[in-house]
Amino acid sequence: MSTMRVTGATLPDGSGVDLFVENGVFVPTAPKGSTRIIDASGLIALPGLVDLHTHLREPGFEHSETVLSGGRAAAIGGFTAVFAMANTMPVQDTAGVVEQVQSLGERHGYVTVRPIGAVTAGLAGEQLSEIGAMATSRAQVRVFSDDGLCVSDALLMRRALEYVKTFGGVVAQHSQEPRLTIGAQMNEGALSSELGLTGWPAVAEESIIARDVLLAEHVGARLHVCHISTAGSVDVIRWAKARGIKVTAEVTPHHLLLTEDLAASYDSRFKVNPPLRRDEDVLMLREALADGTIDIVATDHAPHPVEAKDCAWGEAANGMVGLESALSVVQTAVVDTGLIGWSDVARVLSSKPAEIGLLDGYATPFTPGSPANFTLYDPTASREFGVGDLRGKSANSPYLGRTLPGRVITTVHNGYPTVIDGELLDSAIVAESAEAHRG
Repeated sequence: MSTMRVTGATLPDGSGVDLFVENGVFVPTAPKGSTRIIDASGLIALPGLVDLHTHLREPGFEHSETVLSGGRAAAIGGFTAVFAMANTMPVQDTAGVVEQVQSLGERHGYVTVRPIGAVTAGLAGEQLSEIGAMATSRAQVRVFSDDGLCVSDALLMRRALEYVKTFGGVVAQHSQEPRLTIGAQMNEGALSSELGLTGWPAVAEESIIARDVLLAEHVGARLHVCHISTAGSVDVIRWAKARGIKVTAEVTPHHLLLTEDLAASYDSRFKVNPPLRRDEDVLMLREALADGTIDIVATDHAPHPVEAKDCAWGEAANGMVGLESALSVVQTAVVDTGLIGWSDVARVLSSKPAEIGLLDGYATPFTPGSPANFTLYDPTASREFGVGDLRGKSANSPYLGRTLPGRVITTVHNGYPTVIDGELLDSAIVAESAEAHRG
């Protein structure tokens, strides 16, 4: 059904509205004919969420996640678009691979999937990948990252910034000086010494950010800093923005809420890169998101199979899943604490990540003619977050057993629902809707 009427919704600015959808876009008046009617009384209508930092694992690591399972996880979390990181096998470093990933997203239909191209061939950090070929491919890649690994060679980083500048792209850097983090297991400090775990110093992140903002200034290119985690990183970003450097930054939901104290449990669900930091860092990250120093929230959704996490801390893989819980964690950390409102949530989780990634259709949500990508969210709901709330293949969530606020009730992607009454629609139905939209 390609027509829809949503009644009694509340927009992020607090105003009430009825929304009308026909043929994939918002229209000014109720469409004629057979129409799906959704009662949105008491629900906030947010523009479809956009995640600039998702690991979908396909091709190559389908035992952890696939484009389909990751899309389902995204939809249940209120997302309508995700940017898929390049650390697949084969690596997303050629036009053929990025086109394959985008095609899988189009076929399954739960979300728009925009592949991120690798900065260096094979993520090896030795030579640039086929950046131009990926940019001019059908996927039209505009974001490039070796995430999971830092582009630590300053000359390679400079060349990448120069290259993407020619078509307005952006390099998204995983800021981690590798020589300062050899064997690192958690945040460096008194607790790491007490636990006998090799520390991960904040300066390993901050020094790369400082280098890269200066390179971006020298080249005149756009730089995006992935998952910043320290107060010092905030200071560097704030300085760079005041200087007029073209830099944007993201923070993950888990770095807005969780702290290094959780490492004392040796529960590997809390092992992540960059590591969980101090209380002081968490508070600074929240304030920086509120004042705009940090531009967006991105999940760094990193699924792993059971055997990669259900083991000793030192042997466990880094990473957490986060698509299904992101909106609830943001509500906990910065909305319910009074730091930001729902209009800010729409900015940091939708319009701004779309702007950074050059994703069309998110600049003017809910206006006639714009794509009907939105989510209906109940901020008054509450739930004990469990495995049943996860829709991807992996269960390495740090929030299992926690009480989280809020619940996504409905998600609509390109005018077709993917989630209704808090439940995912069948994959065949969503795929059929995606085919109808393309047709």
